[in-house]
Amino acid sequence: MRRLHAGLAALLLAGAGLTAAAVPAGTAAAAGSAATAQARCTAGWGSLPKVSTATEYKPLRDIRAGRHECYDRMVFDILGPGTGPVGYHVRYVDKLQQDGSGDVIPVSGGAILEVRVAAPSYDPATGQVTYDGKARQPLPEVDLAGYRTFQDARFGGSFEGDTQVGLGVRARLPFRVFQESNHLVVDVAHSWQGFR
Repeated sequence: MRRLHAGLAALLLAGAGLTAAAVPAGTAAAAGSAATAQARCTAGWGSLPKVSTATEYKPLRDIRAGRHECYDRMVFDILGPGTGPVGYHVRYVDKLQQDGSGDVIPVSGGAILEVRVAAPSYDPATGQVTYDGKARQPLPEVDLAGYRTFQDARFGGSFEGDTQVGLGVRARLPFRVFQESNHLVVDVAHSWQGFR
């Protein structure tokens, strides 16, 4: 059995040596970096709706955006440290219809990702505003200039405990949604490469 493992290891090392010899040194480093980036960018992605119904309905504090190597990111900050589960429903739609009224909110981009987060923009106990978004308007302090995927972000409003945002993206691209502590994260990939 040991001879089999030793032989297999020698064969793998020889194969790795042949591969490395066939690729120029600078290209090998770039290829390794690209493979690592692709590995980081493929788990949990797709273009189908993503839903979580468990929630505590804590107020929304902020919405912010950031650029990353293979995706653009939008983060919904919920009030309170170590918030429990935050419900969400994220999906591609043909048009963004405002909750309650049904009015269409224009959103620029090749596709529209509707993001509903079970966190109202006000404190349910007091009615005090906790996030100052205005219906139909761009998100406050979110500048998407220079983003590869995000093109527009419109506040739909808060209705019956949910906050609605229309995210205009370049095309119908793969996305993922996850919660980290008191942050709900929506990432949209720059392309379909590596996601099929």
